[in-house]
Amino acid sequence: MRAVVCREFGPPEAHRVEEVPPPPLTPGTIRVKVQACALSFANLLVIEGKHQNTPPLPFTPGTEIAGTVMEIAPGVETTLKPGDRVCAGLPSGGLAEEAVIDAANVFPIPDGLDYAAATQFPTIYATAYASLVWRAHMQPGEVLLVHAAAGASGLAAVQIGKALGARVIATAGSPEKCAIAAEHGADHVIDYRADEFRKEVLALTEGRGADVIFDPVGGAVFDQSLRCIAPLGRIIPMGFASGDIPTIPANLVLVKNIDVIGIYWGFYMAWGKTQAEPALRAKVRTMFADLFALVEQGQLRPITDSELPLEDFAKSLHRLTERSVVGKVVLVP
Repeated sequence: MRAVVCREFGPPEAHRVEEVPPPPLTPGTIRVKVQACALSFANLLVIEGKHQNTPPLPFTPGTEIAGTVMEIAPGVETTLKPGDRVCAGLPSGGLAEEAVIDAANVFPIPDGLDYAAATQFPTIYATAYASLVWRAHMQPGEVLLVHAAAGASGLAAVQIGKALGARVIATAGSPEKCAIAAEHGADHVIDYRADEFRKEVLALTEGRGADVIFDPVGGAVFDQSLRCIAPLGRIIPMGFASGDIPTIPANLVLVKNIDVIGIYWGFYMAWGKTQAEPALRAKVRTMFADLFALVEQGQLRPITDSELPLEDFAKSLHRLTERSVVGKVVLVP
C-alpha cells in the first residue's frame, strides 16, 4: 500500500510517500480502507519529534481518518461489518491507503456526511465537545470566547457552543475569516488584527468578561484572554498554534477565581494504553451519538478547505503554518 513514511525527524520535505506492507490485523482491531485523512498542527510536531504522542521511527503520521471497514479481528464485539462507512481516531498511521485501529475508536458515520467532513469528528469535534461539556460544564446563556474561529477547532467550538445555548464571541485574523465564523453561529466576531480583542470582549460583556474561553492559539492570545475572563470563568488552553506555550500566572488564577482546564483527547481514546477503560469508552460512544445527532439536525457543519493527494503532504502542512486554511485540509490516498 502507499503511505507517508517518516524515517527521521524533520520538516515536511524530509518525508516521502512509499510503498509499504499493510499493517497487520491484531487482536481487538479493525482494518479500514482510508478514503480521507485530515492534517493538523499536531502532525507537524510529530514529524519533528516534538509531540507527546510521537511513535518510534519509522512511522506513518495521521490521526484523523474516514473510510470503509475492510475486516474485523476475530472476537471483536461490534455492530460494524465490512463495507460500513466510519470515522476513526488513531495515534498514528492515518496517512496511508489502509489503517488498523483499536475497534473502540472506530465510529459509524451518518449517510449524509462525506468522508472529508467526517475526518473532523474523531479529534476536532470530539475535543471541542469534551472541552465545553465534560471539562468546562458550559451552561446555556454563558458567554463563550473562541479564538482562531475560522480554523477547524475554532469552528467546531463555535458550533457546539451555539448548540449548547451559549452566547459566542469569536476572534479571527481577517474580515473573510470573521464572516465565516459569523456564518457558522458566532453572535459577535472580532478581527484580532484590527481590534484589541480584550477590550472588545469586555465591552460586549459590560466589563464582566467571558465565562468560558476556548484557546487553540496560546502565546500572547492566552495572556490577553486571562485579562478578559469573567470571575469564576474557565479557560481551556487546548493548543499552541502560535508556537508559544504560555506561562500561567498563578496570581491571576487566584485573584479572579478562575479554572485553567487541560484537555488531551488521546487520554479518552486510550492512546498509549494496552486496554481501554469500559466506562470511559461507553461515555465516548454516547458523545459520538450526540455529535452525529447534531449533524443530522444541521447544527454541526464541518468545512473542508481542500482535498489533495498524499503526494501534497509537505505543501499542505506548510499551508497550515501560513494560516491560510479555513476548516480542514484533507489528504486522499
